[in-house]
Order: sequence, then structure tokens, then C-alpha cells
Amino acid sequence: MKSKIFMLCLGAIFCINQKSHAQWVVTDPGNLAQGIINATKNIVQTSTTASNMVKNFQETVKIYNQGKEYYDALKKVKGLVRDARKVQQTILMMGDITDIYVNSFQKMLSDPYFSADELSAIAVGYTILLEESSFIITDLKSIVNDSGLSMTDKERMDIISLCYDKVYEYRGLVQYYTNKNIGVSYLRAKKKQNQDRILALYGNPSERYW
Repeated sequence: MKSKIFMLCLGAIFCINQKSHAQWVVTDPGNLAQGIINATKNIVQTSTTASNMVKNFQETVKIYNQGKEYYDALKKVKGLVRDARKVQQTILMMGDITDIYVNSFQKMLSDPYFSADELSAIAVGYTILLEESSFIITDLKSIVNDSGLSMTDKERMDIISLCYDKVYEYRGLVQYYTNKNIGVSYLRAKKKQNQDRILALYGNPSERYW
């Protein structure tokens, strides 16, 4: 009975658009993350100038905006049992990771203290972190779906908790990576007595990036 209740709650998570099963392809958080990863890899491979990078980044923003609709709807799902709620929170943290990346990198593209080569290197770093996070979401999907694996409820919940902890860690790493890169720009701007411009670009002057 516990497993049935749990799976029904997961259905609320994975079918939030109330459309056919084919809609899973669109709203699968793993697919959303992979789309952003692929778009970012394309930026690194095809962008030779900062302006070219800005243009190519629009595809990433497009995929991100499609994903926001899914994540925003997921936030509204209420009344889940404890373990299904942990699945929900894990997926939402994947949304946080993409949100940190897209919004921060979009600002970095207009940052005069980063060269095109440096922006490419930063994008590579984000790609690695996003990819590792998406692998965990894929593992989570296989656990919560009826995969034919023979597991007890406790084994299933333990793996879900492990996935949650790993994605939580990666969200922290993405924020740390972002802050460190912004810190580099801030120190460069400070040498030119232009740090106010950088603080204005990235917002919230009270937050320390260095």
C-alpha cells in the first residue's frame, strides 16, 4: 500500500501538465538539462568572439524558458507524501542549478572583464557541473519509475535520499563556482576603480563574490 501511495504521488510530479505520456519527453528534467548542456557545448565549439557567444547563448535561454514552465508548475504540486516530496525537491534543485547558470552566465556575457576565451572556459565548467547533476536526475528517474528492479521501500527511499544529497551538493558547487568567477571580475574591476559597475551588473551589493 505504501508503494502504491508513493507511486501515485510521483504521478502528480511527473504528469503535472495533465497531458499524454508523450509529454514526458518535453517535461523530463533530465531532457531539459541535457538540452541546456548540448546548447552550451555548441556555444563553446562555435563561438569565437564574445558577440558571437551572446547570439548563440539565446538557444540556451530558449530551452531554459521552456523548462521554467515545468519547474514553476512542479512547485505548485502539494500534498505529497514525505518521500515523494523529496523527489520533488531534488528535481526543483536541478531547476535551481540551471537557473543559477543561465542567469549568471547571461550577465557574464556583458561583463567587460571577461575575454571570449575565458567565457568559453567558464561555460565548460558549467557544462561539467550540469552534466554530473543530470546523471543523478536520470538515476532518480529509473528509481521512481517501475523499472523492474527488486527493491524494498527502504532501499528505494535510501537511494532517493542519496540522490537528493548529491544534487544538493552540486547546487552548492554551481553557486560557489559562479561566485568565484564573479569574484575574478570584481578584483579586475577594482584595480581600475570600476567595481561599482560589476556590483550593479550582478546585483545585490551586499553579497560577497570574492
